[in-house]
Amino acid sequence: MHLLFRTLLVLGLARRRPLVNPWEPSVLTMRALPTDIDVAMHINNGQYFSLFDLGRFDLMQRAGLLGPIRKRGWTPVVQAEQIAFRRSVTLLQKFEIHTLFLGVDEKTLYFEQRVVIDDEIYVRAYMATRLRAAEGPVPVAEIMNLIRECGWDVPQDLEVPEHIRRWREETALPSSRRPAPNRWAQRILDRVV
Repeated sequence: MHLLFRTLLVLGLARRRPLVNPWEPSVLTMRALPTDIDVAMHINNGQYFSLFDLGRFDLMQRAGLLGPIRKRGWTPVVQAEQIAFRRSVTLLQKFEIHTLFLGVDEKTLYFEQRVVIDDEIYVRAYMATRLRAAEGPVPVAEIMNLIRECGWDVPQDLEVPEHIRRWREETALPSSRRPAPNRWAQRILDRVV
């Protein structure tokens, strides 16, 4: 909710920006606002995920996908995120969010997103996302059909890089239909006793 007005601004401006191919990197230029900054006077680590949402919305809007996604009642959701920091972005500093659609597996869409200043990577993140309908997750094949309907060719090889596949497998929580008890392993408890 704290980025609602900024999201509306990004979506409104995206309609006036050039069309972008969903398979190519998109770039969104921003500035670090006081609401992005923490007590260390740089963008707060958690804020980057919200800013990366804006990059993905910009890509979907400029590729002409967001309207058809919304018409079908689909909602984008993030399943997992991984982030690495290299340099800080400080108050009022101008930066770019670069968004690249990496590929898919059986259920998930993957993105790489970067914060870039003067052609230098400051922050890099990977996102595992899905589209959800009222009845549950939208199959990837159905999403690819929507992309084709919007006039884009779908590349033959959308396989996710191996390091991304391993990350997702190693960090995934169980399905929401299966139990996920909140119990620490005994070896962890033994360390603190």
